[in-house]
Amino acid sequence: MTSVVTAGGTSVTIRGVVVDESEAVLNRLVSDGVPRSLASGNAKLWGPDAAPEAARRLGWLRLPESSRPLVGRLAELTGRARGAGLDRVVLAGTDGSTVAAEAVARSSGAPLTVLDTTDPHRVAAVLADRPDRTLVVLSVKQETVGTDALRRVFEEALRAAGVPDRELARRFVVLADLGTPVADLAEKAGYPVVPGAPDTGGRFAALSAFGLAPAALAGADVTLLLDAAAALLPALQQPYDNPALALGAALGASALGGRDKLVLADQGSGLPGLADWVEQVVAESTGKDGKGVLPVVVEGVAAPGFALTGDMRRVILGSRPDEPGPAREAGVSVAGPLGAQFLLWQYAVAVAGRVLGVNPFDQPEVRESEDNTAALLRSAEGEAPTVIHGAPAVVDDAVEVHGPAELFRGVQGLSDAMDRLVERVPEHGYLAVMAYLDPVGDAGAAEARALLAARAARLRRQPPPVTFGWGPRLLHTTGQYHKGGRQNGAFLQITGETTTDLPVPGRPYTLGQLQLAQAFGDLRALRARGRPAVRLHLRDRAAGVEQLRSALA
Repeated sequence: MTSVVTAGGTSVTIRGVVVDESEAVLNRLVSDGVPRSLASGNAKLWGPDAAPEAARRLGWLRLPESSRPLVGRLAELTGRARGAGLDRVVLAGTDGSTVAAEAVARSSGAPLTVLDTTDPHRVAAVLADRPDRTLVVLSVKQETVGTDALRRVFEEALRAAGVPDRELARRFVVLADLGTPVADLAEKAGYPVVPGAPDTGGRFAALSAFGLAPAALAGADVTLLLDAAAALLPALQQPYDNPALALGAALGASALGGRDKLVLADQGSGLPGLADWVEQVVAESTGKDGKGVLPVVVEGVAAPGFALTGDMRRVILGSRPDEPGPAREAGVSVAGPLGAQFLLWQYAVAVAGRVLGVNPFDQPEVRESEDNTAALLRSAEGEAPTVIHGAPAVVDDAVEVHGPAELFRGVQGLSDAMDRLVERVPEHGYLAVMAYLDPVGDAGAAEARALLAARAARLRRQPPPVTFGWGPRLLHTTGQYHKGGRQNGAFLQITGETTTDLPVPGRPYTLGQLQLAQAFGDLRALRARGRPAVRLHLRDRAAGVEQLRSALA
């Protein structure tokens, strides 16, 4: 059986048993009047405890129209920047608001440099590239120590490149909610501030200034995104011809039925970066109170980890319902333009939150890792912080393995250590790889996801899914699920020695120390929950990445 729901140029196709599984949930949502209530902004849909938060977080439903005035403002700022010879746009921010902007830029072909890391190697490379032509877009939906550090480093670097203080204001555009400390600071410095939507949370802000402005300043036509979202908007009130409601019912029904791993593969969507954004909105919205849907982004339908298992729901991004091949075997496929997909998935996770009984608009565990980082950075009398390094359980050439001694007793090297970790993943659990490295210079580390998934398939009768994320970005994507969702994960964190470091002006620490504190703060939160958590430290990054790939292969 196949169900195809289409509206506004967007389609959701549901196949096989998923149709039957989601039918009862869909009918209950319709009988409860959820479509019309949600479209009208009813904050009581998620229960009385969630209502106060939801009442302040439903502005995303109006963004396809309320963001229209931004277009003129962004065109004005773009013209001013080009007139000043600033044609290289860098988006700086570590709070998760960069994920949507990156998807917009990549899908439209806009040349946007995204810097959502505190890794000193990556930051140094971005600073060295055409500083005389650089416009910095500082994105601060949630104020974090990482974004504060990037602002300070960029200001100092531009001054060092010869930009006088009176000209510094022309080099920055700040995205922030009005009335926040960062917006006040920017206004005092004379930086243009493009306000966000204060009644919209960060992961629901894709169609606000946070998602649109960086790509627009880099040359993208964001009107197309708003038009695509507006075309879908009328369908959100409908009970049955509503693709977002059908998707939300399928997600919620799957999780209730034990298929709480949402494995995402792109197949010709033409929207690079969409899967990463879906990962964020699903994980951070549903992963709490010991419940949730874990998104697992894989490299394609032929990648290790896409084979169907008993606790997995597979979703294809881009396939049309009449296409042959893996799309016909997937439970769900979604197709449509990017602006409409933003709105579709936001609505769907809001519906799934109601089905699962969680508040999709809060993120209670995200703050925990930030607080741990701050505690590690806190120091007396302005001295640099000290992060205490423990003795490794295993040393294999360029890689140190840090973890419980009993886990690695008798282990001979890195390959054996990885087998031990895979074997420790709980039944019906998952393995998360978290790399606090340079996402460009150390890009090969991302291959660990597919290699570990293939290895797990050889070692386990029902292999666990494997996720991958770059830190600290992952703190605001899957990080909420890791700590607030079902406690059945195992974790592999990767850190690396820094050969290039940068001081953070006005702070008693460097970017390298900050990055390590972020990694340790996250690891502390995971271990506090009793989860298996192992850290690999690369004493030489290039050699360590290559050694890890070789050991896993």
